[in-house]
Amino acid sequence: MKLNKTVSEFKEFIAQGNVMDMAVGVIIGGAFGKIVTSLVNDILMPIVGVLIGGLDFTSLQIQVGTATVKYGNFIQNVVDFLIVAACIFSMLKVLATFKLNKEEEVAEEEPEKDESVLLLEEIRDLLKENTK
Repeated sequence: MKLNKTVSEFKEFIAQGNVMDMAVGVIIGGAFGKIVTSLVNDILMPIVGVLIGGLDFTSLQIQVGTATVKYGNFIQNVVDFLIVAACIFSMLKVLATFKLNKEEEVAEEEPEKDESVLLLEEIRDLLKENTK
């Protein structure tokens, strides 16, 4: 009995729009992450390497005892993160602009009230004041 209720609650949860939107976002985000990683690794970092004297960031490493610290990969991942963060920031700014424009349109669409409606509202408000 409890299992059926739990299953039905789970189905309801999954069917909500927010969960589906989040799932789509995760899938698209994963694909976008691959694109950005390729942009950083295959285009940007080689150009930056050439600009600073032909240095390949992936080969940057330091030997500490028996351990190898590959800080070049870390630098590439930081650049990768900064590009993703900048893209997300830009998208949120664009979406906020669309949302603001939509709210302005809704505010503008409120119809003006007829004089008789305004008069009736005024009478209603006066009656409310007198009953207090």
